[in-house]
Amino acid sequence: MWREMEPDARIEVDVDGRRVIAYSFGSGAETIFCLNGGPGLPCDYLREAHSCLVDQGYRVVAFDQLGTGASDRPEDEALWTIGRYVEETETVRKALGLGKVHMLGHSWGGWLAIDYALTYPENLATLILEDTVADMPHLVVELERLRAALGSETVAMMQKHEAEGSFDHPEYMAAVTILNYRHVCRLPEWPAPVKRSLDDWNMGPYVTMQGPNEFLYTGNLKDWNRIPDLPKIKVPVLITVGEHDELTPACALRMKIALPGAELKVIRNASHMPFYENPEEYYPVLTGFLARNRAS
Repeated sequence: MWREMEPDARIEVDVDGRRVIAYSFGSGAETIFCLNGGPGLPCDYLREAHSCLVDQGYRVVAFDQLGTGASDRPEDEALWTIGRYVEETETVRKALGLGKVHMLGHSWGGWLAIDYALTYPENLATLILEDTVADMPHLVVELERLRAALGSETVAMMQKHEAEGSFDHPEYMAAVTILNYRHVCRLPEWPAPVKRSLDDWNMGPYVTMQGPNEFLYTGNLKDWNRIPDLPKIKVPVLITVGEHDELTPACALRMKIALPGAELKVIRNASHMPFYENPEEYYPVLTGFLARNRAS
């Protein structure tokens, strides 16, 4: 079960002249390398949910991606690309001497993990894709389905504000809030690490890469699709998804079909943050997969 822990080490990594901050827990021989969602979020919410894996004998590493948390926050929009973040991830892995890792990517971190796996396959022991997708156009269709559940009048209202660019209008924000509580985190009180990450969100990378909110994709990743490339991934893969996830079980199934050897688990009574919403079901799935694929 998750608990807040202080990292054993806080490491500064130089990435093309800019400072990226990494956090390390434990000293196990095998490393779980966490890539958090966003883009633009500090890693607090994901590292706090997974640092407890030190109890299973793993080293757990996470980092504040450039533009987030304690890392440098340049304002050059040209930096906000998935290809640059892949190279940043590799720079951090090498700087910390991690060797082969169990790469755990959540949400946007899953997109990043997929591109990393296709670029540096030799550096992975396993790949864990949590609450993520590999086909953005398919996700957009799924998001329209989730929005439609609000009713035709509400959808029409949202589309009007999206056309006008008035994303801060109270009625539009109210509709997004309902969707967030249905499909991002269904807990009545969101956990402190989640709040901490959200309160420090850098919207620069987020808007550039994704869009103005979780349910409208207009950024440079809107056409990203790696389904045709997934069969190139040869390491063991675990796919997890919340029953009510904004990145839906249908999206998870699409990845599973492209990766027939992958394990897929739908976490009940959870949406986008199963590690907080249903930890009793989430952690045994993750630790069981890791145990079956340990090197030693």
